[in-house]
Amino acid sequence: MIWTPHVTVAAVVEHAGRYLLVEERSDGRVVFNQPAGHLDPNESLVDAVIREVREETGRVFVPEALVGVYLWTHPAGETFLRVAFCGTVGERLPGSTLDTEIIDARWFGMDEIEALRAQHRSPLVARCIADHRAGVRYPLAMLQRLLPDGRDA
Repeated sequence: MIWTPHVTVAAVVEHAGRYLLVEERSDGRVVFNQPAGHLDPNESLVDAVIREVREETGRVFVPEALVGVYLWTHPAGETFLRVAFCGTVGERLPGSTLDTEIIDARWFGMDEIEALRAQHRSPLVARCIADHRAGVRYPLAMLQRLLPDGRDA
């Protein structure tokens, strides 16, 4: 059997010192996370994060940079490779519906985020915010997607 980590994307969105987080149900708990989710087949990482933000917040995300690539193993044994982006969002789209596991998407200040630390979906939530606040940014051009024949997608 070949070991395969789960490839996920996440959006770190800050406006006026507040971060956009989703409140969601996961494994019978209510947790807080960046808008995030799994990479789908035949999807670029940028397309995946745009889709996930729309599905989880009802907003259009415009990626501006990479914040980081994180490898984390859940205590239960599953490993995740998270590609975190930063960027901006607009207002919630009229008539948008959120994924069924999402309770709400809203803005939180740093004191609120810290107070919710025990309810973060994973340690990646705080780490991505810390890296963003530290000014960590990498150009989106670092990401390359090739077609099966080797041409750029």
